[in-house]
Amino acid sequence: MKRKLRYYSSKNLFSDLSVTNWIILINVVFFIISFPLILFSEEYIKYTALQPISFSNGFFWTLLTSMFMHGGVFHLLINMFVLFSLGNLIEKIIGRKRYIWFYFLSGIVAGLAFVFFSYFFGNTPSGEKIFGSPLAYAVGASGAIFAIAGLFMVLTPKLRFTIIFFPFFSLPAYIMIPLVLFGTWLVSSSIGIGIGNTAHLGGFLCGFFYGLYLKYKYKKKAALISRYFSG
Repeated sequence: MKRKLRYYSSKNLFSDLSVTNWIILINVVFFIISFPLILFSEEYIKYTALQPISFSNGFFWTLLTSMFMHGGVFHLLINMFVLFSLGNLIEKIIGRKRYIWFYFLSGIVAGLAFVFFSYFFGNTPSGEKIFGSPLAYAVGASGAIFAIAGLFMVLTPKLRFTIIFFPFFSLPAYIMIPLVLFGTWLVSSSIGIGIGNTAHLGGFLCGFFYGLYLKYKYKKKAALISRYFSG
C-alpha cells in the first residue's frame, strides 16, 4: 500500500512580510524595548537617539538607532501608518532590494542633515527655533518617510495625497508634499515645537534627486508609472 506524501510549506506569517512591514515590525519591537528603559532613566536616550553634540563625540551608531526610536505611542502610530501607506507601494514600484538601500541611506542622510544644521546654525535662540538645538535629540522614521514622499512626488506628481488629519482634503503630490514639509517647518518654528525639520528636508531631497535619477535612467517605465498614477 502506497503512502501519500505530505508536503509542508516552509512559509509563515513572517516570510510573507514586505520589507516595509518588516521595518514597521522592527520599529514596534524597538519601541516596546527602549521606551520603558527611557522612562526608567533618561540616561538611556543618548545611546539610541541622535544628538548632534553626542554624535560629534563618537556616538555615530545613533544615526541608525534613532530611525527606529519614537517619542511616544502617538508619534510611532502616525509614522508607521504613513510608512505602511506609502512604503509598500513605492517598494512595489522600485523593487525590494532597491527600496531597502534607498530607505536606510536616505534615513542616514536625513540624520546627517539634522546634525549639520543644528550643530552649526542652532547655537542662537533664533537658530534653535529654525534648525534645532545641538543639544536636542532627534528620533523617528520621518526622515526616511519624507524620502519616500519625495520619490513619490517625482515619479507620480499627479497622484493625490490626503493628510491623515484632513481626510476629505487632497492635493496632487507635487503640491501636497512640499506643503506639508514647509508648512510643518513654519508652524513648528513659529510656536517653538521641537520637530526635526532639517531631517525631513534631508530625506525629502534624497527622494527628490533619486526620483530624478530613476526618471532619467528608466524614461519609459517612469512615464508609464506617472500615467498610471495620474490621479
